[in-house]
Amino acid sequence: MIEDWLANAYGGLSRREFLARVGVAGIGLAGFAIAATPVAGQVITTSDAGLKIDTGKVASGDFQIPVYTAHPSAPGKYPVVIVIPEIFGMHEHIKDVTRRFARAGFFSITFEPYAREGGVLNLPDIDAVRKVVDPVPDARVMGDLDSITAWAGKHPAARADRLGVTGFCRGGMYTLLYAARNRDVKAAVAWYGQLRPVKTPGVRTVGPLDLAADINSPVLGLYGGEDLGIPVADVKAMEAALKAAGRTAEFVIYPGAPHAFFADYRPSYRPEAAKDAWGRCLAWFNRYLKT
Repeated sequence: MIEDWLANAYGGLSRREFLARVGVAGIGLAGFAIAATPVAGQVITTSDAGLKIDTGKVASGDFQIPVYTAHPSAPGKYPVVIVIPEIFGMHEHIKDVTRRFARAGFFSITFEPYAREGGVLNLPDIDAVRKVVDPVPDARVMGDLDSITAWAGKHPAARADRLGVTGFCRGGMYTLLYAARNRDVKAAVAWYGQLRPVKTPGVRTVGPLDLAADINSPVLGLYGGEDLGIPVADVKAMEAALKAAGRTAEFVIYPGAPHAFFADYRPSYRPEAAKDAWGRCLAWFNRYLKT
């Protein structure tokens, strides 16, 4: 079983064809196209009009983590949504998603999980990306999320008592791990995050299925029925485990959708599934963070 989106994120292209098209676009595999190109799906660009956008750094231990925040420019305090990136880090698509949450009335923040390694946006291929990303311990990411959560809670535009977390691919797995770690999380939305990840000493000792009983917040899971890296049986097992523990959980499986069906800059993008999933995601956060 392949761990991340790699199994079918090429959207029907061979690996060679996919890389060739990326090469024509003049970009690295990790960065991808941030404009409409043959490799893109239907790239969405969210305006920052009416939003307050900031970039900065948050201290986590002895390191300063790059962050990107967005919230409505109108005065007020807004529920917090932390957006955890894919293995490609804080690239333009992730920033755009952060702006989408802000436009929906949230204080949204994303970050660069791999800044200590110099980031991965300019690496030439997925093998190079994974050499950087795979050795990063889950515990370090969880610690960074603690720091980001604490920082966001003190922001004058944020409601510290209304914390949500969401993430994509590996970020979806981190979403579930963090919901199990932080009891202040009031709602979680996991987009096709691994549920039985490979465990490696010093990097990962548990996966979301191991920690289902530790999650207290309502969880929405959004998964593709044709995700070759995440069996539907695992998705159903996670939902069942959460419900058995008395948790509120809803896991939606989109028939025919591959991994990364929400990534509008990839061939894996499926507009209908993405639109429905986004609506469910916003409804979930509106229900549990705004009331």
